[in-house]
Parts: sequence; C-alpha cells; structure tokens
Amino acid sequence: MSEAATISVCFWGVRGSIACPGEDTVRYGGNTACVEVRCGGHLFVFDAGTGIRRLGRKLAAHAPLDFDLFFTHTHWDHISGMPFFVPLFDPRNSIRLWAGHLEPGRTLKSVIQDMMTAPLFPVPMEVFAADCSYLEFTCGQTLTPRPGVTLRTGALNHPNGSCGYRIEYGGRSVCYITDTEHEPGKRDSRVVDLVRDADIMIYDATYTDDEFTRHVGWGHSTWEECLRVADAAGVKQAVLFHHDPGHDDGFMDMVAEEADAQRPGTLVAREGMVIKL
Repeated sequence: MSEAATISVCFWGVRGSIACPGEDTVRYGGNTACVEVRCGGHLFVFDAGTGIRRLGRKLAAHAPLDFDLFFTHTHWDHISGMPFFVPLFDPRNSIRLWAGHLEPGRTLKSVIQDMMTAPLFPVPMEVFAADCSYLEFTCGQTLTPRPGVTLRTGALNHPNGSCGYRIEYGGRSVCYITDTEHEPGKRDSRVVDLVRDADIMIYDATYTDDEFTRHVGWGHSTWEECLRVADAAGVKQAVLFHHDPGHDDGFMDMVAEEADAQRPGTLVAREGMVIKL
C-alpha cells in the first residue's frame, strides 16, 4: 500500500471525566480525549479534551492548515482543550468543526460560545482568528468530509447523546466509539453494526465489569465489554480508551495484561501511541 493510502492514529489524550496528571499516570497519560487521524494527506481530529493543547503546538509549525475536528459530544472533558488549541488563533488556518449529537435548538457554535463566556472563561470565542465552520449532522448519517474518505456515524448510549465514528480510507477502517454504556449480557447492535470487521476499534473502557455495577447510568462501558464487542463484530484489533482518572499506571498495566491474555493484540491507549495501517 502506498504511503498516500495509509491511515495513522495518534493518541493525545486518553482519559475520561477529568484530567489527572501526576506521578502515577505518567506512562499512560493524564489528558482527556483527543485523537489525531491522518488519512493520507488529510487530517482529522476527534474530540478536544485537554490533550488537544499539545497537538495544537505540534500543528502550529505547519500552518497554513486545512482540517476537520469532530466531536463525539460536548461534555466538559471532550471540549475543555478548545480555548488552548493554537491553530484556532491563526488566520491562515481553515477548520471545520462537526457535531451530530445535539438536540434541536442547540448548535455546536452556541455550546462553545457558552463555555467561553464570563464568569466561566475570560475571553469570548471571537478571539479565534482561524476560518472556522461549524457543521451539524444527525447521528446515523454517512459523511464524505474529504475526497476518498468516508465517515460513517452512529448514536451511542450516553447522557445528552454521543456519536460514534467509523473512518474508512484506502480499504482500511478505524472506529472511534467512546462515551457509550452497554446493557449487561447484551451487545449494542448499533455499535456492533458500526464497527463490524473494522481494522481498529477504539472503545470506551472506563470501568471493569466489577466496577460497572456501581456506575449504571453514567454512560460508560468496560474493557471486558470492549473485547466482547470486538469478538461479536469481528474487529481485528481493539484499543482500550477513556481510562478512569482513578486508574493509575499500575492498574492499567494489570488491565493491559488481562486484556491481551483474553484477546491477543489488544492495546491500551497511551498518550503518544501511534498506530499505522
């Protein structure tokens, strides 16, 4: 396969709920959700948690930029890095921001605007100098954001809604399924259909099965359910993501060992980890 037809995935933030930097999260990382996906020469960013700050510093050296930023949803841990994303402040850049989870009457632009309003934040979103387009879609639609790239979407089970993504390019596929809650003993058919036969599935593995019983209704899943979904859908490789802030490096090492034993090749997302297809 030529370099132009490859997909690469880089993890800039792998935590859920709240950033948790510290000596006990150094190896896996403490920043919240942000994933960079490159399909040949096309750049896509998924979610704008605190991890997007470091991504922005890297991208700033390559302006002018033209890329797409997709949100699974707009809970704080997935948008809190937005005001610190350097490319938004460069007028040479063109950025398309997408969301498909919001209820009628709410827009992505209004949500970000509300976040960057006193007394919550000192400057308004008008400080963004880049050419920003705010685009809405409905979960379930299939999008073609760039030539040769197909983006399938699907609704996830999360308070206030969340959207899963399947990126297809050059005969390969990567699925980004985070902030979704499963029903014990039953696979979510919507998720299984969206990720079927995918090369990579990045999945919300916030809890263990034992922990899940104490968090029903919180909108998250488990690493064991990730493997069950991967098996049911014929996913080639599963990647555990959206780690609970209370799970330190030692705990994540234990999860990594157990997950690989149950389904060899399973990965636990770490900040800076790169996967190439």
